[in-house]
Amino acid sequence: MKKYFVLALIFVFVLTTSAFAANYVKPDEFKKWLESGKSIIIVDIQPKEDFEKHHFKGSIETNAFPVKTEDEKKRLNAALSKAKTSNNDVVIICPRGKSGAMNTYEYLKSKGIPENRLYILEGGIAGWPYKDMFQKGR
Repeated sequence: MKKYFVLALIFVFVLTTSAFAANYVKPDEFKKWLESGKSIIIVDIQPKEDFEKHHFKGSIETNAFPVKTEDEKKRLNAALSKAKTSNNDVVIICPRGKSGAMNTYEYLKSKGIPENRLYILEGGIAGWPYKDMFQKGR
């Protein structure tokens, strides 16, 4: 009986962790993508004030953070239409790269963007070590 209980717990753990799995890109790798000119779609969900302080060149400003309500999700539609008409990878930029980024990831995935093209910047803007690469203003 105990053996079945342990197996059931392992099964539930595997199911729940795979349901919340996402592709993350480390800052060093993302920096290489930016420097090489790799064609990517950068979806920035930071609040407006934060976006004006720091963002990456070419980012699509959505101000959708934390991407919980239907109104916040609708703010992603400009980025969604661009992602649907492209085969480029999509990198989600969030204040910390956690729940808001995951909400965006799941929303874009649910709208038909293949998961193998979706990435979240690990650590978000707060964890970005190359501050001199930020753009300021609009």
